[in-house]
Amino acid sequence: MKFNKIVAFVAGVALLSSCEYQKYNNKEQKDVNQGNEYVYGVSPDSLPRQMANKYPAKPELDERVNNIRAKLFSGTTNSVVQE
Repeated sequence: MKFNKIVAFVAGVALLSSCEYQKYNNKEQKDVNQGNEYVYGVSPDSLPRQMANKYPAKPELDERVNNIRAKLFSGTTNSVVQE
């Protein structure tokens, strides 16, 4: 019994390690923003320059944002927050 579990475990590890993760889940296409510091930054560890943009707050959108948050994170399907 114990030997069968060990063989099954080793076989499972061998089968899983032979798979190529997301081998067919990609599409080769040209990246039009490749090398663009505004989009990707100077290096992979740096922030892109577009992150420095600051946008003014719009208080008229607060109610809509709160309704969207309530719909996504409250666990109910009702989009209107009832207080």
